[in-house]
Amino acid sequence: MAEWNAYFRDEDEDEGQEEGEQPEGEYKVLGRDSLVFLVDASKEMFIKGEDGELSNFDMTMQVVRSVYTRKIINSPRDLIALVFYSTKQSKDPTNSFKHVYVYHSLSEPGAKRVQEVDALRGEKGAQLAAETMGSADTSLPDALWCCANLYRDCKLRLGHKRLLIFTCRDGPHGGDGTKDRQARTQASDLKETGVFIDLMHLMKPGGFDISLFFRDIISPPEDASDLGLQLEPCAKLEDLQKRVRAKERKKRTIARLNLRLGEGMNVAVGMYSTAVTVRKAAPIKLYRESNEPVRSKTRIFHTQTGSLLLPSEIKKAQVYGKKQIVMEKDEVDAIKKFDDPGLFLIGFKPMERLKLHHHIRPSVFLYPEEGEVQGSSCLFSALMTKCMERNVFALCRCISRRNYPPRFVALVPQKEEVDEHKVQTTPPGFNVIFLPYADDVRSLDPPQSPCASPEQVDKMKEIVSKLRFKYRTEAFENPVIQQHYRNLEALALDMVAPDDIEDLIMPKLDQIDLRLGTLVQDFKDLVYPADYNPDSKPAAKRKTASAAGTAEKKPKVEVSEDELRVSVQKGTLGKMTVAALKEACKQFGIRTTGTRKQELIDALTAQLAP
Repeated sequence: MAEWNAYFRDEDEDEGQEEGEQPEGEYKVLGRDSLVFLVDASKEMFIKGEDGELSNFDMTMQVVRSVYTRKIINSPRDLIALVFYSTKQSKDPTNSFKHVYVYHSLSEPGAKRVQEVDALRGEKGAQLAAETMGSADTSLPDALWCCANLYRDCKLRLGHKRLLIFTCRDGPHGGDGTKDRQARTQASDLKETGVFIDLMHLMKPGGFDISLFFRDIISPPEDASDLGLQLEPCAKLEDLQKRVRAKERKKRTIARLNLRLGEGMNVAVGMYSTAVTVRKAAPIKLYRESNEPVRSKTRIFHTQTGSLLLPSEIKKAQVYGKKQIVMEKDEVDAIKKFDDPGLFLIGFKPMERLKLHHHIRPSVFLYPEEGEVQGSSCLFSALMTKCMERNVFALCRCISRRNYPPRFVALVPQKEEVDEHKVQTTPPGFNVIFLPYADDVRSLDPPQSPCASPEQVDKMKEIVSKLRFKYRTEAFENPVIQQHYRNLEALALDMVAPDDIEDLIMPKLDQIDLRLGTLVQDFKDLVYPADYNPDSKPAAKRKTASAAGTAEKKPKVEVSEDELRVSVQKGTLGKMTVAALKEACKQFGIRTTGTRKQELIDALTAQLAP
């Protein structure tokens, strides 16, 4: 009886991904993600830019605040800490480090912490920081040692550990070789314990030279896309937010598979999800008296004996041809398994054979995993290059996970793209497009409609060309999701009212009218008749004589007293219509308080019952 939890799972637990959903990765068994912000609190950080631009400290606090709120929404179980160095006051759990101020220890983010970070923003925030912490000498070795203690003293199991350093000084110790050497030693010890150290360097007069000191402090880039992010300092809030957002979470694979190109030739690849639909978090059920979360459990009992059934005592069945086909659990698992997970190359097809209507679910991204099979990157790059040269895509059979049904996929090559700062904007790899089966394709019989004339088509082409714009996914936020979390944020932070949001998907009618000019009216003149008025209501249709004849009132149905008494005795008054019951009540002078059928039946029964 002590093993029931091993047999039965809670309903709150994830029981497996459906075919159309992508799992979030293999991080559940690795522990919680942790993120430590190490912020420079020297006087240089509080200097405002030209034309009233934000100071580096204020930009940093806004970014920290956005990460806090984002973690609360997306990853509430992650751990975050906020530590300042170069402070006059000192505060840490052991009170053993000078010029280091632990503002938030390593724990889950909450509403109170967001309010405390809000208090450090703006001019009032700079004044509060000066009164609370102040600015003094810099001792980055002590700051790194303090961060190491935060990780060490955490009682929870940690998975991905990252430390972000925010500063605008490329020589924090002013040429003190001893402190520089101690900082490099502490950074090396942190990296040996699995902590990734990243630098969020900010703009300062004269530029920021990483090679002076921080090149030996930060961790090497995890992939090629991070190389450009460490070169140029951030001068704007948007640039800093973009850089932090790319670093705050570890890139995790949906699955690691072997791409089988032929007999004995395998390429190790990782599958990444580039776009996931954001949904509102599911509501949590609470116990009414204590507000504690409740969990629901499912137990299966025998219908006759009431005994609790074990999974081994349960079978599954499906009706086929009016016959119940009963199967054991092992048989069901064997039926589900088609083959081992992996990608199997079938052949190549020209790109023009891939149609837009073949899209049936979001695509995923394929990238080589050199750590799994040595030489995978070289062979993967050669395959991608040849596909782009010949303008073809690779057709494969894909089984992403065990017991998943096989799908046909098209591997579409994607070329690497960089911006003007030589920062990678599009990584090289293959986009995995899931193709439909013949059963998934539907044959449509669209209604016949009149065809447009060449003049109408040409005029609509002009309208379309005028309304073209460059679409960027990151420029449009879901207004429903944004409003939902703004409301929750206002309640959690005791705000008077939630912040206003801008609905970015609403059309800008003024700009549309300005661009089109008279094209809309010209198109209307070509399509609609001269006397057409869209605001006028269509005239009501007059009823024909035959239709008017059918609308005559039905003759009243009269029921004799004997028939009613018989119906009362047999209890068949319910078969009569409401109109017939009302007429019977009038016939016998029965007054009713309502017009419902049951009330009429009760009144007649009380009057005519023997």
